[in-house]
This record gives sequence, structure tokens and C-alpha cells, in this order.
Amino acid sequence: MTSVDEARELLREFPVVDGHNDLPWALRAQVNYDLDARDIAADQNAHLHTDLPRLRAGGVGAQYWSVFVPSDRPGAVPATLEQIDCVRRLIERYPADLAPALTAADMEAARQGGRIASLMGAEGGHSIANSLGTLRGLYALGVRYMTLTHNDNNDWADSATDQPNVGGLSAFGHEVVREMNRLGMLVDLSHVAATTMRDALDTSTAPVIFSHSSSRAVCDHPRNIPDDVLERLPANGGMAMVTFVPKFVLQAAVDWTAAADANLRAHGFHHLDTTAEAMKVHRAFEEGNPRPVATVSTVADHLDHMREVAGIDHLGIGGDYDGTAFTPDGLDDVSGYPNLLAELLDRGWSRPDLAKLTWQNAVRVLGAAEDVARDLQATGTPSNATIESLDGTGA
Repeated sequence: MTSVDEARELLREFPVVDGHNDLPWALRAQVNYDLDARDIAADQNAHLHTDLPRLRAGGVGAQYWSVFVPSDRPGAVPATLEQIDCVRRLIERYPADLAPALTAADMEAARQGGRIASLMGAEGGHSIANSLGTLRGLYALGVRYMTLTHNDNNDWADSATDQPNVGGLSAFGHEVVREMNRLGMLVDLSHVAATTMRDALDTSTAPVIFSHSSSRAVCDHPRNIPDDVLERLPANGGMAMVTFVPKFVLQAAVDWTAAADANLRAHGFHHLDTTAEAMKVHRAFEEGNPRPVATVSTVADHLDHMREVAGIDHLGIGGDYDGTAFTPDGLDDVSGYPNLLAELLDRGWSRPDLAKLTWQNAVRVLGAAEDVARDLQATGTPSNATIESLDGTGA
């Protein structure tokens, strides 16, 4: 039996819980939520990283679908509701394959029934518009984690890829974390500044997650997790779900991206400009400077290091499929997870270790957050705090 065969066999018993997939936004961007135009029951390889046949081939047993809205977009709350609507429509459209899941018990029931547990995560605290009532509304609609920021700061939390503003979490930001604990919504620390990570760990009484982040010691990108934060996960009970995005996991890709962005700026374009003129400049740069390619081994290097620092009980997988233009060789789409497990088997990871990585840790963490919420709800009431009352500012 090859390592890939062994990986597939393991995944039949302990499938992957993936922490982050941007299919809903891809469906919005490509076809304005026309699910007939992108029927994921069929192979959508020409358009998407994700469809049902490849989820099955990849051994995915649970997926946190990102209900993402860009942080610079006006009207984040209604747009987030549209994303939630998309996920719910997908679950209703494919009931033989996708099972709605709100709890750890729902995840286990879906696994026993041979369906893919479908959960939701909101990517960015801007999606609550500084309102704890809106946070509670998202939870009521099924959102089970919220990433505290996306690429930009919000009024109460600093992002990893923006200039420091409040120094981590503001007083209202700490209250957001406490209310998430009371609800049973996981606090997601991907995308946030290291200061925000530390502040959230100081405040949260429930396990936190990183839905799609890798190791900063292995690849020095601000989207990754410093070792001192990884070292705190055992005491917190949380988990870090390694991502596959090449510019976050391969140092050569980080450096290449910085050079490509600088080249665009030198020619008078914003580094995110995708107009025809900007792309002509970018393609000329890429022809002379080939893009570095990440591999399965690149991702495994992160997991090896993260296991040394945080321990096997605190790791998971969050590929960020359909949220990135480029993927590693061997992890081209959602069918690739067996290749990663095969690499880890070849590196000496045991079957019990891999079962924790793929399934058990993620189910445990959600269940633990539910336990904390049950205790908090027995002794406390919903917070009426506002950003004005705690921070003296905000919209």
C-alpha cells in the first residue's frame, strides 16, 4: 500500500475538517450566485478549486464555508447575509452531500451519515458593523466563527496587514471576544496582528482558532503565527489550521510577491491593480522573474514546526481554496488533501496524529466552545455594550 492509499484509507474514517473555503465569494464574483451556472455537483475545475466530486476525492468531511465580504466594501452586513444565504442554498440544493452543522454533535452525525458537515465562518469583524446585536444575529443564522479582522483594521482590532491603530484589541474588541465566548462562536485569529492575537488569548475563556494560518518562524509573513502565540495554544485549548497559500508558506514566494508589488508601484500602479495596463506590467515582470512554486513538502514543513511548538492536539487544516489565485503543486484543489497526509506519513506522523489533525481536534475545539458558552449563559446575559460606551468612538 502506498502512502497515498494509506492516507485515503485514514480519511474514510477521519475525514478532513477544513477551516476556510471561499467558494461562496467565488460564486458571487463569477456568476452572481447563479448556482445553475456553477453547478458544483459537476466538475468545475475550469472555474473553481471546489466542487462535490473533488471534495469527496479529497476526503473532506466538514467544511467551514467562509461568508466573506471585503473589508473595504460598503454595506458589509447585508453582503454578509447574502453570503450566508448562498451557503444555505448550497446545503438545500445538495442534501445528499452537504449537511447543515451548528455543533460538534452535528459534525459527528454528518460523518456517520456520509455527508459533508457544512459550517460557516465570517471573515472579518467589519461584518458586524460595531454591533454586538449584529454579532448575535450572525450566530443565530449559523455562523460559528468570526475572524476578528480581514486585511484592514476595523475600529476595535488591528489587522496583520495594516498599520497599528488600537494596539491589538480596544476595550470594545475585548468585549466582542467575551460575547463570542458567551455565544459559543469561535474566535478566529487568522488575519489579525500579533498584538491582537495576544490580547484575544488574554481575554478568551474558550479555545480560539486560526482558520487558515501557518508558521511565521518557517515563513516570515505577517499573516502567519509567531511561535510565542503557538506556545499559548495548549493552555487555551485552541488550534492552528495550516493554510496552503504559497505567498504565506514559501519564503521565496513572499519575497517574489514583494518585488512584484514594488514593480507595479514603480510603474505608477497600486499593487492590487488588475486593470489591463497593470497586468501587462505584471506579466512582463513574471516573464523575467518566474513565480516560485510551493509544494506539498512546503506545507508539511510548517506542520512539522507547528507540532513541535504547539503539539499535535492543536493543529488542523485550512486550505483557503477559492480564496487564492495560486496553490501548491500537489495541493491544486480540494482533492489534494491525501497528498499532504501521504507526505506526513512518509515523515513519520502516526495514524493517531493524523486523525487529530484532520478531524478530532476541530470537533473537540467546537465542542469545548459550546461547553464554555453553556456555563457563561447560565450566569450571564447578553452584553449591551457599544463601541461608543467603551472606546468613546466608532460608527
